[in-house]
Amino acid sequence: MSHRENPRPGGRSARVQAAVHQSVRDILATMDRTDVTIPLIAQRANVTPSTIYRRWGDLQELLADVAAARLRPESEPPRIGSAREDLESWIEQYADEMASGVGRQMLRDVLSSTDGTSVEKCRCYMQQQLAVLIARAEKSGERFPDLEELMDHVISPIIYRILFDCPIGEDYVRELIAKVMQKFKG
Repeated sequence: MSHRENPRPGGRSARVQAAVHQSVRDILATMDRTDVTIPLIAQRANVTPSTIYRRWGDLQELLADVAAARLRPESEPPRIGSAREDLESWIEQYADEMASGVGRQMLRDVLSSTDGTSVEKCRCYMQQQLAVLIARAEKSGERFPDLEELMDHVISPIIYRILFDCPIGEDYVRELIAKVMQKFKG
């Protein structure tokens, strides 16, 4: 008998996860997060607290999982023009969303995860989005930074400023992009 990796996609497990995630989002929208508890979430999701503890372990892991799910992009970066213009537009939108109070809290929730799963998901989401931009540049013959350069010289400084409540704006984002793109002129 062979082992099936995910025998019931969309089965009970998926319904429980969806209900619990929705419960967390609803509760966080109406309550102070210091008042949020697993029993409260379980009651609203119509599951037992033990179901949540068994799947997520504790409240912080659950919050990290919900945040990671919310950070998953819904689509590829939009096409604006050149690969650089696409990068500028996408990074400006990303920085703006993540610098909001909700965005900051989601990043903090993800980073407070102890098992690293949520962090890894978010890293992959970011790299997939950047890979789309890199592929567009390659296809059009534009000189463009690689993934590591974009992560180190654009994304990392933005995340640092967001996490430590430093000012961030379009000018700062465009400066970062201009610096990393400087190597690729010509």
